[in-house]
Amino acid sequence: MLIAVAAFVIAADVISKAIVVSRLAGRPPVHVLGTFLELVLTRNSGAAFSIGTSMTIVFTAIAAGVVIYILRAARNLRSLGWSIALGMLLGGAVGNLVDRIFRAPGLFVGHVVDWIQLPHWPVFNLADSAVVCGGILVALVALRGIGFDGTRPHAASPVDPR
Repeated sequence: MLIAVAAFVIAADVISKAIVVSRLAGRPPVHVLGTFLELVLTRNSGAAFSIGTSMTIVFTAIAAGVVIYILRAARNLRSLGWSIALGMLLGGAVGNLVDRIFRAPGLFVGHVVDWIQLPHWPVFNLADSAVVCGGILVALVALRGIGFDGTRPHAASPVDPR
């Protein structure tokens, strides 16, 4: 499940960015729902909210570390919730990592393509959305006390009726 979710997120992100770059480059914002939803092509060298724009290589290394951690953790997954959550995080991290590795201005210092604009919010992309939704799902699964293996280690043991 983790690989399927990650593959879907990566494909959706890469395809949407290719379409956006080919259709929106040099164009003014496209109003989809008035000013509530606009499509606008931007390139972000930093992290969320354009933080650390001069630290692209650091964010590339962090994203690579996240990918490695999730892939290692995947060996112990037996929980559907964790699989979906980590698949979303993995797909989002890889989607933006592909930009950082292969896009201009150069290898491993590329700028991430962002294109979805909501009012009073920074421009983002599908990979960013997957990371946020995956993070929320991680919090919900963890708050429910579900382990990677699908068990609840802190749950009370059933009482032996004998």
